[in-house]
Amino acid sequence: MNNTRYGTFMAAFSFVIWGLLPIYYRYLPNASMDELLAWRIIGSVPVGFLIVLGITRRGPNWKEIWCDKKSLWYTFVASSLMCISWSAFTWALTHHRVIDASLGFFIGPLVSVALGVFILGDKLSKGKLIAIVLATIGVMYQVIHYGQLPVIALTMGLFFALYGLYKKKITYDWSTTLFVEALLLTPVAVAYLFYKQWTVGELASGVDITTLLLYFGSAPITLLPLIFYSIAIRITNLSTVGLMQYIEPSLQFVLAVMFFGELFDEVKAVTFAFIWVGLLFTIFESIVKGHKRKKLANHPL
Repeated sequence: MNNTRYGTFMAAFSFVIWGLLPIYYRYLPNASMDELLAWRIIGSVPVGFLIVLGITRRGPNWKEIWCDKKSLWYTFVASSLMCISWSAFTWALTHHRVIDASLGFFIGPLVSVALGVFILGDKLSKGKLIAIVLATIGVMYQVIHYGQLPVIALTMGLFFALYGLYKKKITYDWSTTLFVEALLLTPVAVAYLFYKQWTVGELASGVDITTLLLYFGSAPITLLPLIFYSIAIRITNLSTVGLMQYIEPSLQFVLAVMFFGELFDEVKAVTFAFIWVGLLFTIFESIVKGHKRKKLANHPL
């Protein structure tokens, strides 16, 4: 399997896992978002360390991490951007707004593709261009009819796309990057939990052991797809990964409507229809290109 195909598979797998995450967050209704974010950061450190240890057999290379100040800075920025996107995402999942989360990750690929084309110089195929145009029309249709911007969705999509962009600039290997992302923000997370405990008197996550474990468990459950995403973003272009992201919100949409009973009106139906049709163009284009490559390989000139 070549790098491009492997990267596409890794991206698809990561977004399938992300798409199923709403099931986990049904056990944390009306969660305290600040504590959930703090515990996710703290819990990601030991998980990230074990991943690095499993990959390198020697743990993090501290000298390499410290010497590459530019990557260290990019990692800090990327981690901060991910925190913003993740907070909006989990707020939607824990407040019965899974459809909003789904829309957010339909918007994200538009930004990823735009960043890939205008900043990284990725080439935009006709299929991808059609997908972007149709998805933009779908989102604008919803904005016009509702008379307001989908703030949660836009926050999720924009900051996740920027996270992907900064990940491309980091020279650490993917496992080290994940570990350092959590490590850099852990002092802030720990300090915040102590501060809240001191000022409020009791943490929402400390009500009982089950609740605490669910909060802490948000780290490995969200880090798992991030592992596959980190691999994909290194070996395939940003616009391709961005369009693969449509898998995630499609799964979330199905969960929201079929299993969680969220409202799905005509306006949302039009928006999602435009987006899905655009996605079909990219899938069809990919299949056609794959057949052409096979023909050339079997019948070289």
